[in-house]
Formats: sequence, C-alpha cells, structure tokens
Amino acid sequence: MQHHFHPTMLREYDIRGIIGETLGADDARAIGRAFGTMLRAEGGSTVAVGYDGRVSSPMLEHALVEGLTASGCDVVRIGLSATPMLYYAEASAEEVDGGIQITGSHNPPNYNGFKMVFLGRPFFGGDIQKLGQLAASGAFASGAGSVITRDIMGEYIERLLQGLVGIDPEALQGLRVGWDAGNGAAGPALEALAARLPGEHHLLFTEVDGHFPNHHPDPTVEANL
Repeated sequence: MQHHFHPTMLREYDIRGIIGETLGADDARAIGRAFGTMLRAEGGSTVAVGYDGRVSSPMLEHALVEGLTASGCDVVRIGLSATPMLYYAEASAEEVDGGIQITGSHNPPNYNGFKMVFLGRPFFGGDIQKLGQLAASGAFASGAGSVITRDIMGEYIERLLQGLVGIDPEALQGLRVGWDAGNGAAGPALEALAARLPGEHHLLFTEVDGHFPNHHPDPTVEANL
C-alpha cells in the first residue's frame, strides 16, 4: 500500500511532525515498513526501537513496530529511553543492524518524530528522502518479524561510568552538581547515574511527564535553564 507523508515531515536529520495534524499512526507504520525494507535490502534484519516520554510516543512506537515486523524485520524494544540509550542499544548489540528512536527532541509537546541509525551510521538527508520515495511507491518487503523486549538501563549506566576510569574518586568528592532532566525521558537514567557518582548531586524534574509541566524542553532557550 502506498503512503504519502506530509511534505513538511521529511527533514534533513529526522522525520518530524505535529500529532493529529501532520503525523499519526499510519505515518509511523509506513516508516517502519520503509525502513525495514531498506535495511533488509542491505542484508540487515534486526532493529532496536526506543521512545521518549511524550504522550503520543507509545502510540507511535506500537505502529512503528507493526511496520517493521510486517517488513520482515525483528525488533528489540528497549522501551522508554533517552535517545543516547537507543544509540547505545544499536551499537553495543552485535545482532542489531539498525535503530529508531521516537522523540520530539526539544520541540513542544504536540510534536514528535523519528531519529534513525542504519547499519552503524546516521540515517539522514538522502536516506530520509529515499524512505519517503519508497513509501510513496508502496514497494515494501513483506514478512513476519519477531519482537523481544530488552532492559538496557543497567548496562548503559555502566558504560557511562567507564568514562570515569582512571580518575581518582577522591578528586571528585568536592563536586556539587545540579541536574535538570526537564521531565524528559533521561530522568530515570539520570537518577541511576547520579546515585553512582562521587560528589553531591541535586536532581530536578526527573519524573517523566510528556506535558513538560515545569518548563519547555528546549535547553537552547535561556529561560528554560
């Protein structure tokens, strides 16, 4: 079945839209079908999928996984996660060939989108345009992929802590750090990480809330800091 995306959705570095206006479940399903078709054409078969804390993200994740498995790809669901966790899931597991993170990034709550990794490299520019062309043609691969769920939080935190190897913990004991998770998906990982770090840590807004009740999620705006 052919699928045509809203012309504003296919951007240079991601696919992004406004829920209920330019982006919905059918778009997510088509992204899964097209991405899976492209991956299988290059010899890949397994995709890691994560999603952020926005209200629309679970709905988009469900449809995306439907599209991926319909293309014949297997899916590793990592669940609620910050985007770097998805990148880690894709890079650290030998059997994973690609990854898709559902995230609205720094945009308002009614936005959402998709960031992708393809065979160990960023998926952007011409790749995204090719995905759109493939969806419009309807020339999707078919199959019946499997789905598993994997909790990578613990190993992701261990990987972050490797960055402190070689540094004397005593030298860090005097640090006083304030962390603002902004009610984003990084909150749970930040809590787990801060509990393992030397020094004094003060955490703000680590409860995941897709309405962003404390401030807008864009850290480039000084008022949000």
